[in-house]
Amino acid sequence: MPVLPVRPMAAVLADKPKALAKGPLAIILVEDDVAVERTVRHHLDRGFRHILLASDQPQDLPEALAARVTQLGHDTRRPDAHVDVVNAVIAAVPAGTWLYYGFNAEFLFHPFCETRSVGEMLAFHVEERRDAMLTYVVDLYASDIARCPDAVDLENAMFDRTGYYALGRVGPDGHHRERQLDFHGGLRWRYEELLPPDRRRIDRIALFRAAPGLAVTADHRFTVEEYNTYSCPWHHNLTAAIASFRVAKALVSNPGSRDQVGTMTWRNSHRFDWSSQQLMDLGLMEPGQWF
Repeated sequence: MPVLPVRPMAAVLADKPKALAKGPLAIILVEDDVAVERTVRHHLDRGFRHILLASDQPQDLPEALAARVTQLGHDTRRPDAHVDVVNAVIAAVPAGTWLYYGFNAEFLFHPFCETRSVGEMLAFHVEERRDAMLTYVVDLYASDIARCPDAVDLENAMFDRTGYYALGRVGPDGHHRERQLDFHGGLRWRYEELLPPDRRRIDRIALFRAAPGLAVTADHRFTVEEYNTYSCPWHHNLTAAIASFRVAKALVSNPGSRDQVGTMTWRNSHRFDWSSQQLMDLGLMEPGQWF
C-alpha cells in the first residue's frame, strides 16, 4: 500500500484532532531513517496514549502502530527544529496536558518502567506539585563502528557508566539559579572539543505540562524558570533518562568530526541492558519518593 503524503504540521494541529484531547502524548522528531519504528513502539510500550511523529517525509509504519500515531509534516532536519514543533503542540493541546519530546533513535526510561506506565509516574509527579521533569540524556553508541558505521547498534549498545557531573547554572545576572544545574557527561564530555559549547549539556526538560504562554528554547529549557528546576524545594523528585544514539550518529556523520572518531569505547564503556534498574543503580535517574 503506498504511503500517502503527510499533511503540514500547522494544518493538522489546526484541525484539533481528537488524539490531542488527552495525554500523555509523545512528540518524536524524525531526523533520519534510523530506528523510527523501534522508537515509536518503545514509547507506546511506555504508556503514551498517542504519538505525534514530526518528519519532512511520510513514515511507513505497521498498521497496529499507525493507528496510534499522527504524522506532522515539518522540516525536522534543520537546526533547532524541536522549537517550532514542540511550541506548536503546546499551543494546540489543552492546558495541563503532559507532553514528552525526543528524536528518533532516542528511548525514554523512567523508574520502574517495566511494570509502571509513564501515566502512573506523572500522576504521582503531579501530586508533588510538579509540572515538569528533568531527564538526563545518556549517550548510546556501537562498540564496533567499523561494523556499524552509523554508530547505532540496538542489540549491543554501549554507554558510559562513569564521567557524569553537574555545575551550578549561572543566570544573566551572574548569580546561580535556584535548583538549576548544568549536567555533563557521556560522548558530549569525551568529545567536547568536537561539539559547540551550547550542545555539551546532557540535561533536557523532556516531560512537562502544557501551559498558556509556555515555550521551549533552542537549548532545551523553558521560558518558565520553575520548569527548569531539578526538584522542588523540600525534597528530591523523580527524574527520568533518555537513552540516545543521537550524538553518536552526529559524530560519525558530520564532516568536522567523523575523521577524528576512531572508536567510541573506552575503559568505562558498559553494555546497556535496556532496563530502568541499571540506570537507577548508576544514579542516572532518581525514583524520588516513588517506590
